[in-house]
Amino acid sequence: MSFFRDLRVAFHSLMRSKGLAAIVILTLALGIGANAAIFTLVRGVLLKPLVNRDENRLIYIRQSAPSMGEDNTTFSVPEIRDIEPSVRSVSEFGDFSQMGFTMLGLGEPRGVQGGVVSGNYFEVMGLRPVLGRLIGPQDDGPNAAGVIVLTYRFWSTVYKKDPNVIGKTVRLSSVGDRSATVIGVLEPCVPYPADTEIIGNIVTSPHHLSATMVTGRVHRMTELFGKLAPGATLDQARTELRTVYASMEKDHAEAYPDNGGFRIDARMLRDQITSGARTVLLVLLAASGLVFIIACSNVANLILARTVRREGELSIRAALGASTGALRRMLLAESLLLCGAGASIALIIAQPLVTILARYASRFSVRALDLTVDSSMLWVGVALAVVAAVILAFVPRLPSANSSNGMNLASGSLRMTSSTSRRQRIFAVTQIAASFVLLAGASMLITTLIALQKTQTGVDARRVLVIDVPALSYGKTSQQVLDFYKETIRRIDALPGVTETAFAVIAPWRDAEGFGVGLQFSGDGHVHGKDDPRAQWRTISPGFFSSLGIPIIAGRDFNALDDQNQEPVAVVSASLAQRMFPGQDPINRNVYWTDPVLEFLPGSEADKSRFKSPHRIIGVAADVDDLHIVPMPTSTIYGTFADSPMFGGHLFIHTTGNPYSLVTPATKIIRAMSADEPVEHAATLEDIRAKVLAPDRLNSLVFGVFAAVALLIAVVGVAGVLAFSVSARTREFGIRLALGSQPGNLLRGVVTQGVVMAAVGVVAGAAFGLIVARVAGSYFGDLKMPGALPVIVSAVVLLGAAVVASMLPAARAARVDVIQALRSE
Repeated sequence: MSFFRDLRVAFHSLMRSKGLAAIVILTLALGIGANAAIFTLVRGVLLKPLVNRDENRLIYIRQSAPSMGEDNTTFSVPEIRDIEPSVRSVSEFGDFSQMGFTMLGLGEPRGVQGGVVSGNYFEVMGLRPVLGRLIGPQDDGPNAAGVIVLTYRFWSTVYKKDPNVIGKTVRLSSVGDRSATVIGVLEPCVPYPADTEIIGNIVTSPHHLSATMVTGRVHRMTELFGKLAPGATLDQARTELRTVYASMEKDHAEAYPDNGGFRIDARMLRDQITSGARTVLLVLLAASGLVFIIACSNVANLILARTVRREGELSIRAALGASTGALRRMLLAESLLLCGAGASIALIIAQPLVTILARYASRFSVRALDLTVDSSMLWVGVALAVVAAVILAFVPRLPSANSSNGMNLASGSLRMTSSTSRRQRIFAVTQIAASFVLLAGASMLITTLIALQKTQTGVDARRVLVIDVPALSYGKTSQQVLDFYKETIRRIDALPGVTETAFAVIAPWRDAEGFGVGLQFSGDGHVHGKDDPRAQWRTISPGFFSSLGIPIIAGRDFNALDDQNQEPVAVVSASLAQRMFPGQDPINRNVYWTDPVLEFLPGSEADKSRFKSPHRIIGVAADVDDLHIVPMPTSTIYGTFADSPMFGGHLFIHTTGNPYSLVTPATKIIRAMSADEPVEHAATLEDIRAKVLAPDRLNSLVFGVFAAVALLIAVVGVAGVLAFSVSARTREFGIRLALGSQPGNLLRGVVTQGVVMAAVGVVAGAAFGLIVARVAGSYFGDLKMPGALPVIVSAVVLLGAAVVASMLPAARAARVDVIQALRSE
């Protein structure tokens, strides 16, 4: 009961200091709210169990070739057949191949991201349907009927959870065409390894039934999952996998070039799924922790100042018999009220903040899209409030009952002991140090973003509209598909404002993930071997270079006659020409593809033979790195779209006007020629690149907001410490002015105090940040240290903010009334 009485007394005491209470509550609300929201995000993405049954037994198996820059080469069917019967610690395997489809017959024609799986895939992954059924063993084999399963998000967003989609027949076009029946909807789950919209059985992809897919060891396009046998461990599975893999490399050395550094590894499925978001979320959690420290330090200073003003009251209470424990309990009651009110507001702030942060985190992990707020946020808020309350209750120094100056303090003068002053400065320096770490991190992200945005791409990104128009081959010959694109280009070229229209298989930056390190090739004067260099292969139409504003450095562009010419021709990038023919004229030299994976190209033997035959170089184009945001020298071989297989397809429309004004007329032209043709994802190259930069932009925004909040709290903290110092030293300043000191000297002295605190905080923050970064760097390989510019900018900003924060208290010190100051005693 006595503690409840303390709470009532504390409430009335705080009501006499409404302004201070409001500042403390709002400051704590910011610190607690940010931490509660981010902990909810971290828990939902990194800690929350997956919906997969037997999650603790599911593993992801990866093959990589790091020396070639390939983090994930995936597997071929022969490799999977070697692994499955030889690894006893894995009881079941499931495989998944990513495949893009054009889907017709279920609403608007559209391109969809699909997966092709074996009949036991869903059983291995421990997933269930919410509607209908999933693909099972009865759907395996070349004689099974084609079936597909819709993912939950695709079903709910596109088809509005319509149950009538079950049983509908669709037409799928990719590398070959098939019909399939919708048999079910998958439960909400993490769409890994790809954010797919449909998942089909093997029959839905004719390519998966071809001999090249079944027998080609280097034809790698399949992800491999496994379920550990009861009692088996991940380390046992890794050991067995590496033993089997060593035998594979020995028996099939031609499939594993020495310059690739091929290797195999396995990790738990949850760790694999969360790996992309782990670093950024933990850094975000650390940032919110710093904001909490800053908020607590700021509030601690306010509580210290209030306690000094209340020393008379506390001394009287001690003199009247109140024990130190009773006084401390009274302060704890006040702190609990303040922190409880702050936590209540924090939970209100945290809920919309979770929604905003979930959208941000979804760029790094799709798990964030399904994030829901649960009771964990409440408990985190309560825990942080209790921690803050205990800290604040034990910060002030309490007077003892036998204090000799108790009645003197009760007389009303304000004096600050050296220990109180030292504590206030320590808290202020702590705020500045934490703010410096946040500012340096935010400055690094912002300067990186600015550098990325200023990078020259080598193309006219602003005036080029890109439209996805995938090659729809259902019921058409290759020549008919080619004629469709040619006629489409001719008609769009006739639209007002269009200067050039062209075709290409990939769109820069948008399709970067599917093209890896390129294909092996060779050229005149070079000896062909298994370690041939690699180049990117690009299929384009005449006019592609002029449409994107890419200069032809030597020779010429493709023209219509090249499509009819029996001699294969190519245009190469400047870096490839310099690498293959240094100091020589590359025009009329030959390059040819040597990569063994080309054996598995679709099409007739005559088409494959022509594609792999020597191509005469007719032109050299400037380098265009269409895979990376920061351009690098790139080896690229361009072939005509009449001379190369086509997967997907994009139209590039260069205009002198607003590119988006062409979307409607271009769509009408395409649909008039083929009503079933999907026309999607219209965007300028500039906007495509901006979308790829969105995670960097969001990083800068989120950490910039944290840094701005931290800076604001720190500035208020410095100003508060100096203002209280000036109030406590009013008599001293009056005496100094009476003895002839100039007001300017007092002003400079107070400002110097603020700058010194800021400088100490910057040094402490730099040392702390360096230690933390080095420790964290040993766990997170992709963690970057800020460069000199962000550090200098952050230091200058903090020192400047300290000067600004010091000016008001300094001006007040310089305007002290001498007579009034001397009368204050």
